[in-house]
Amino acid sequence: QVQLVESGGGLVQPGGSLRLSCAAKGGLFTIDDMGWYRQAPGRQRELVAMISVGGNVNYAESVKGRFTITRDNSMNKVFLQMNSLKPEDTAVYYCKAENVYVPPSSHSDYWGQGTQVTVSP
Repeated sequence: QVQLVESGGGLVQPGGSLRLSCAAKGGLFTIDDMGWYRQAPGRQRELVAMISVGGNVNYAESVKGRFTITRDNSMNKVFLQMNSLKPEDTAVYYCKAENVYVPPSSHSDYWGQGTQVTVSP
């Protein structure tokens, strides 16, 4: 069973920075895409950023130029560097791993448990 373990959330003032980390653990597997979604109270979960195993990235328009997603394929980790944070970035941030292949034949998506990011004076 693959598990995604997140860390790095917290409280930060507007204009500040945070770095989220997510590690995929649990035996032998490969992952196509990894990334981050977020969900604010009363809103649907939305894409923040995704990165493919080959390094192709996709960002939400609202975070372009402020957030940077990177990935360490050898460690099955994904990172989200968040700069110039705004109050509207406040949400629970979820790590996602897409098309995780677990031999011999399992292909699934996995979610982390979520980490709270609060941007407030």
